[in-house]
Amino acid sequence: MNLHALRRFAAALAAAGAALAAPIASGQQVTVITSFPKELTDAYRKAFEAKNPGTKVEILNKNTVAGVAYVRELAPGSRPDVFWASAPDAFEVLANDKLLEKFDPGVAGIPAKIGNYPVNDPEGFYRGQALAGYGIMWNTRYLKANKLPEPREWADLAKPVYFGHVATSSPSRSGTTHLTVETVLQGEGWDKGWSQLLQIGGNAAAITERSFAVPDGVSNGQYGIGLVIDFFGLAAKANGFPVEFVYPSVTAIVPANIALVAGAKNPDLGKRFIAFTLSEEGQLVLLDPKVMRLPVLPKTYEKAPKGFPNPYAGTIKPKVNFDANLSEERYYLVSSLFDQTITFRHKELVAATKAINEAAAKLAAKPNPQGEKLLAEARAIAYTSVVDEPKSRDKGFLAAFRATKKDAETTKRVTALEEHWSTEAKKNYARAIALANQAAATVK
Repeated sequence: MNLHALRRFAAALAAAGAALAAPIASGQQVTVITSFPKELTDAYRKAFEAKNPGTKVEILNKNTVAGVAYVRELAPGSRPDVFWASAPDAFEVLANDKLLEKFDPGVAGIPAKIGNYPVNDPEGFYRGQALAGYGIMWNTRYLKANKLPEPREWADLAKPVYFGHVATSSPSRSGTTHLTVETVLQGEGWDKGWSQLLQIGGNAAAITERSFAVPDGVSNGQYGIGLVIDFFGLAAKANGFPVEFVYPSVTAIVPANIALVAGAKNPDLGKRFIAFTLSEEGQLVLLDPKVMRLPVLPKTYEKAPKGFPNPYAGTIKPKVNFDANLSEERYYLVSSLFDQTITFRHKELVAATKAINEAAAKLAAKPNPQGEKLLAEARAIAYTSVVDEPKSRDKGFLAAFRATKKDAETTKRVTALEEHWSTEAKKNYARAIALANQAAATVK
């Protein structure tokens, strides 16, 4: 860098620092759109407003998918200032749509990577504000009352013993659920991953509207087991609920991100809010018992409670090197496929799973080759994705789902595909029930 360029860079850096240090005029408001629960957003709102008297933090709580759509719909100058969520692929979508603005808050001490995964966007459009892992939460009293073993792996949740005891949300309704689904797909592979997801869906008592309904239901004993992002389980346990949480071996640790929205109403205050969340003071908020998120700043763990997981110290050993680009490419495909075959066909999937489980129990007591062959066919039909792996990597096929604004022809094509998947799923589950019943009938 030549002397002239160096001076320009130093001047720009000084200007950015001055903007963050300058006093804030009374009555200003920063608007934050986020999928995070009230416990977390309230903690940050109160801390930021206390540090910056005369300011107000407005929280727009929307699930990640709805949040992305909301930002897309608004004109420049009327958009919220900050986008804050757990799903890195959602930030990739916004960045590709030129809806994020580059901003470096200049906070020292945050590593460049967690494992092999970049903490911050290499292009500078968004930054890691916390770390997140995905796992299994259960109610200890519920499991004891129902004489259920403690699950440890995603594959455990596909076992017949957990039929009717599991809850999850849909990736189209929750960015964190989308990451959980993607973690399974990337860790197990497309075909095996979808087989597990369909079996877990068949065991599920509910596919909830929002992701936080899963941990809430597990905490109060409505459900026995839930697929959740880690802080839901950690916070519930810290607040005295009879719950436990485990990271399966097939999991990932990725950043929960924060970004400045392009065309924001108050970008300077948005920058200040982001810088605060990354500061030592802001990172300590993550250790609040009502929040319990993994800080992105390593030194914060020195003040963490005993037993608190520390991904920098190796207390979490994820096997999945999460690929955000792959996740972003098939973001809408995965969400739509999950809904058409699991969410919207949940009743039929549960019925198929029940028939398969009952046939399996009979054959376990009195095995016979004919019945086992029929049962294997029933499982294959019920638990195989209607979209195969080669199709899921077809760029032309994915393009229709990734289009920001679909023309009439693209919309028609996508709608037809979704209707086909839904119809195929219904037929598959009906066929699986028939085969399972035939398998059960071979037991004399």
